[in-house]
Amino acid sequence: MDDRTYTADAAPGDTVTVAGWVHEIRDLGGIAFLILRDTTGKIQVKFEKDEMDDDLVETALDVHRESVITVSGDVEKEERAPTGVEITPETIEVIAEADPELPLDPSGKVDAELSTRLDNRTLDLRKDEVKAIFEIRAETLRAVREHFRSVGSTEINTPKIVATGTEGGTELFPITYFGEEAFMNQSPQLFKQLMVGSGLERVFEIGPIFRAEEHNTPRHLNEATSIDFESAFIDHTEAMDVCEGVVRAAYEGVAENCADELETLGLAEEFELPETDFPRLSYEEAIERINATGELDEQLVWGDDLSTEAERALGEEVGSHYFITDWPSEIKPFYIKDHDDDEQLSTGFDMMHPRLELVSGGQREHRHERLIEGFEQQGLEPEAFEYYTKMFKYGMPPHAGWGLGAERLVMTMLGLENIREAVLFPRDRQRLSP
Repeated sequence: MDDRTYTADAAPGDTVTVAGWVHEIRDLGGIAFLILRDTTGKIQVKFEKDEMDDDLVETALDVHRESVITVSGDVEKEERAPTGVEITPETIEVIAEADPELPLDPSGKVDAELSTRLDNRTLDLRKDEVKAIFEIRAETLRAVREHFRSVGSTEINTPKIVATGTEGGTELFPITYFGEEAFMNQSPQLFKQLMVGSGLERVFEIGPIFRAEEHNTPRHLNEATSIDFESAFIDHTEAMDVCEGVVRAAYEGVAENCADELETLGLAEEFELPETDFPRLSYEEAIERINATGELDEQLVWGDDLSTEAERALGEEVGSHYFITDWPSEIKPFYIKDHDDDEQLSTGFDMMHPRLELVSGGQREHRHERLIEGFEQQGLEPEAFEYYTKMFKYGMPPHAGWGLGAERLVMTMLGLENIREAVLFPRDRQRLSP
């Protein structure tokens, strides 16, 4: 359709051909209106029955909502129309007729359960509010990529089919790979570390990760999109600086380029950029502050991981994005480096939104002997990871990095109640299709 005009570009005095979906039909007797919707908006098409060809009017009034049509005609100013203009049609053509019984209402007048929406995602995304979420998600990833490039990072793509899991354990999806057992990768962690020992030094990746966790909560997915960063010659504090910059860049990109989408979601007035210099609390300080809230049934002690309730209590108390640093070594992965002056403390950190964890990271153990010890302490076989460990014999620099959940970033940015609203086709324990 080389001569197609988008509805947002139709101006009084133009003769246009527009194409899109039938959003609504109103028959008022002697006059009828059809609202056509495309990716840029909606436009009113007016049918004055006594002055128009009967076949033209009949075609317009008989077509079902959500059918795909083209309309050609003159654009006229009409202040009472939803967008201030309307088309007086010369022709109308039905390109694809829609079934009159729709599984959900794309106009949004009738709400649908989330499961129904996810079963019919194509229809669901015809709603302005849902479409706005994914325009914002796209802008978030664009802004993140731009910021990574501005700090000298090279984008990489690592394997998603691997021989061993990143952290071992049971959280792996096994697959058959030409008669051998393989797994869907939990994280690009080991591969991005190998890259900082190469000529690239500073890298990032935005790609899928797979975790066979049996969670069934509004904040977990079994296939998610991870935003990963790794850099040579930095420590955990400098990695946190980059992390904070990436999150702010995402918010800034959305604020600058998604004003219409924020308006559609009712967030235009309340959307705020995160403050600079996210607070950095030590793990010890974090559990002390959580215990002081009195919100938990049992007090936390050293070595406890933070439950959802604990995260929520601390988030409400802090009230902004923040870091938890200096976690106990025993509860962080083998590749996280311990502090040189206290082996009970790791350089691991988490970056938190007041609602939930967004980022896990830290400085990595770059010394071969210490790395092998870490494997053994966590009950892993170093031999199974030889492709990884042997490279640490050939000059691996100090390095640090982190992984950020893209869906969680969008979820918290927009105040979504369920993480599945931030992904097109979620994968969880119950959902493998569509």
